Amino acid sequence: MTATDRSIELIQTAAQAAADKLAHDIIAYDVSDVLAITDAFLLASAPNDRQVKAIVDEVEERLAKELGAKPVRREGEREGRWVLLDYVDIVVHVQHSEERVFYALERLWKDCPELELPKDAVATRGKAEEHARAMSVADEDGDLR
Repeated sequence: MTATDRSIELIQTAAQAAADKLAHDIIAYDVSDVLAITDAFLLASAPNDRQVKAIVDEVEERLAKELGAKPVRREGEREGRWVLLDYVDIVVHVQHSEERVFYALERLWKDCPELELPKDAVATRGKAEEHARAMSVADEDGDLR
């Protein structure tokens, strides 16, 4: 079994929306062979709670406007550290960068096929590490705090 055309369309639109809001490390997996409850997962992260919420809002708005899709469940919004949007066909995870490292969902799904994403989304790979390095250098120089 593979992800449906509808699932792929949802993933691509959600990935582009996340990229437009400067999400980091966007990746999608076809989990249809190992999970009966959904076809695909989209993972994205951001360096702060406010940006996590902005990404989630953009994904939700874009999927509703462009594809008429609304999540059946939205979890984690209050804390803004890990928000899950469940569209049944796909599940979108937007995590704070620290949660992304700690929970390492990529390790859980690494055996599942990666789904092709828009080039803007692919270009976000490694951005979290870049951001962390820049923040570390700025902190050492005394520019932050």
